Amino acid sequence: MGSYELIKEDPRNEGIGDVKANGGRDRYDDASDVELALRKSQSPSLCATDGRARNKGKAVPAANARLVSLDVFRGLTVALMILVDDAGGIVPAINHSPWNGLTLADFVMPFFLFIVGLSLGLANKNFSCRVGATKKAISRAVKLLILGLFLQGGYFHGLRTLTYGVDIKHIRWMGTLQRIAIAYMVSAVCEIWLKGDDGKCDIGHMEEDEHLNPHIGEKRHVVLMEGNFIEFIDGKAVALALTAIYLSLLYGLYVPDWNYQVKCGLRGDTGPSCNAVGMIDRKILGIQHLYNRPIYSRTKQCSINSPDYGPLPPDAPSWCRAPFDPEGLLSSVMAIVTCLIGLHYGHIIVHLKDHRSRLSQWMIASFGLVLFGVVFDFSGMHINKALYTVSYVCVTAGAAGILFAGIYVLVDMYGYKRSIMVLEWMGMNALLIYILIACNILPVILQGFYWGRPQNNIVSISI
Repeated sequence: MGSYELIKEDPRNEGIGDVKANGGRDRYDDASDVELALRKSQSPSLCATDGRARNKGKAVPAANARLVSLDVFRGLTVALMILVDDAGGIVPAINHSPWNGLTLADFVMPFFLFIVGLSLGLANKNFSCRVGATKKAISRAVKLLILGLFLQGGYFHGLRTLTYGVDIKHIRWMGTLQRIAIAYMVSAVCEIWLKGDDGKCDIGHMEEDEHLNPHIGEKRHVVLMEGNFIEFIDGKAVALALTAIYLSLLYGLYVPDWNYQVKCGLRGDTGPSCNAVGMIDRKILGIQHLYNRPIYSRTKQCSINSPDYGPLPPDAPSWCRAPFDPEGLLSSVMAIVTCLIGLHYGHIIVHLKDHRSRLSQWMIASFGLVLFGVVFDFSGMHINKALYTVSYVCVTAGAAGILFAGIYVLVDMYGYKRSIMVLEWMGMNALLIYILIACNILPVILQGFYWGRPQNNIVSISI
């Protein structure tokens, strides 16, 4: 039988980049035990001081459920991110697709978003009321936004230079962490507010009294199922609404001619030059605040070394030099949908008692998403990370679900943990690794120590 560990965490360390201390472990050897522990510690609409006599003198549970397989999945995604960042320049085939298509690197962002949503579905929120929990979620998102601006806004000038600083007139507003922050905040608000009625929050008390009145057990089951149905319908409705908004703007907005002598004047184009995603970012964020090394500069029209970066061909169109942000505003709408899909997978863990039921639900949803994505791609709605198309969301979220289910079977059902302890550690320290390695903060720090002249440092010598 699978083994689960509930690990007590400091509430200050909850969230996207949790780093938890070892200790305070309680083992649960049945999936139903985990579900019971989760439900007892979840009471989103109750205040900490419940007026009923049975709660007097009792502390609100502070333990948070944490699946080892989720940490391993997160760690595997971090390892994949490091691989494609370091080897993508050497092996362009695994680097991000220049435009339409799907490569190994294109799975990293949706995997992280899926994990954020799944973590939210499992998180035990020890708060006094929904308003307080909402403020906490917004506060976390704002902190992540600020961190993203600092790391990816242009403040650090990269390797081979000891200079830093950014002109506010040209700071990049969007980025990887900013996108995750937006998806986290919206999904957290949905998780907090789109719950069933308050009766669902009283399940823990129903369980305590079930031995006194046999009808309590029947009532608890009905309340739980009704609450789950409401959560599923509401989460699905939000995802469908966001998808409808995205599609209406992507295919309905008129894209006029714009800078760099680009001639458009049309609707519904999904090419690099005249799409609504780039137009919205240019209008709202400003073209000077976009990523100035666009992914489409690796297309055949813009690079003689395509699919790698290279010199412009003699007949290269003018838009090849134009900025384009791969983490733009409209594309982030569909990134939220990926996070909401992960949230639903987390709810499956919480509400279903046995491994077989969980796996069947995950597999049906995952293969269904992949199938929809392939059908959309062949129908003309191509898989495209830069635009974050619906087909891209379906295929990558489905792949995330399949991969997570496989890790869940190996780690939590059959107990293969010792050989993947490194991945588990990486998953528990994902944000720290991302800052130090993926954002080049550690190399920037190391190259600050040099011998005689700035060029004589360990980073410059190694690269």
